Amino acid sequence: MASPSIAYVRTTPAPVLPPPLLTRGLPGWLRANLFSGPWSSLFTILMAIFLAWIVPGIVRYLFIDAVWSAPDGAACRAPGAGACWAYVAQKFSYFMYASYPREQVWRVNLSLVLGAVLVAWLLIPSSRAKGLGSLLFFVVYPVVSFFLLHGLEVAGMPKVETDLWGGVFVSLLVSAVGIVVSLPGGVLLALGRQSQLPFVRIISVVFIEFVRGVPLITVLFMANFMLPLFVPDNWTPDRLLRPLIGVSLFASAYMAEVVRGGLLAMPKGQFEGAMALGLNYWRMMRLIVLPQALTKVIPGIVNTFIGLFKDTTLVAIVGIYDFLRTVDTARLDPTWAGPTISTTGYIFAALFYFIFCFGMSRYSQFMERELSKDRNR
Repeated sequence: MASPSIAYVRTTPAPVLPPPLLTRGLPGWLRANLFSGPWSSLFTILMAIFLAWIVPGIVRYLFIDAVWSAPDGAACRAPGAGACWAYVAQKFSYFMYASYPREQVWRVNLSLVLGAVLVAWLLIPSSRAKGLGSLLFFVVYPVVSFFLLHGLEVAGMPKVETDLWGGVFVSLLVSAVGIVVSLPGGVLLALGRQSQLPFVRIISVVFIEFVRGVPLITVLFMANFMLPLFVPDNWTPDRLLRPLIGVSLFASAYMAEVVRGGLLAMPKGQFEGAMALGLNYWRMMRLIVLPQALTKVIPGIVNTFIGLFKDTTLVAIVGIYDFLRTVDTARLDPTWAGPTISTTGYIFAALFYFIFCFGMSRYSQFMERELSKDRNR
């Protein structure tokens, strides 16, 4: 005789058990990112061995054996001496301002501070009145900063010719002008290349392909030596204005292709929907198409900005004393001559460019995350 079946019904929920130890916390992160499989584990071990071999020497050179304070380069030339940060401290003013008169550097500092405040105003998503901030940054600030840096005799500020400009603030000036001009310039060229008007399309295609087909050095030489040939003698562009124009045109051509990629990625329905609403071409582009297209290509835009920021070092070819040129010139001082001294200067320059480029990269990733929240709602 079969025994009767026994049924059990739980009347209370089962206790919630924590996830396995190897899937949470630090062990879970290590397993997911560094030891997720045999090849991942092998590369992790090899990289750990490599870092253990190279990092102690770098730390010893940059910090432990480094010379932090010295009146000249004698201590940095001693056997076993590491990085000569005393050299950077002694030449820091020259790195920042080059030959700009030292009694007038407050004008450079004020201009940089104003620019930093306006840039922060525009880049912080939670800031308000961005229309006013854009007006101040793109219209008012260039005029104010020019008169601050160049001087205005009626205001009691002596003129400082651009021959004396140089250092960090010139590198920031060239890159900022290139970045600010390249985005709207690239948008116009991209729209021109997509235009239904043959003349506009041909002009845009010829300009983009010509500029992209030559190196930046060629564009700088053409702007420096050929641009004055197309204007009257009394309208000859300033020696600093010429590379600014060359860098802006060069960056605009590359930006045009990035923007065109965003336009081509737009669904056809967006254009049809905008036309169905009765929007004309320019309102359709400004309100519907361009905001979405530019969002799609934020990585490409920032990548172009980063490349432009690093390429500004090439303006030294046409005699502009940018930051890297001042580092290269300062090492010729016999008081600070020495292999570790020169190396320290270039390490300092590398850190400068890395900080700015890394900052732009991280900000672009932040904006991608913020914009993806709106798209995923």
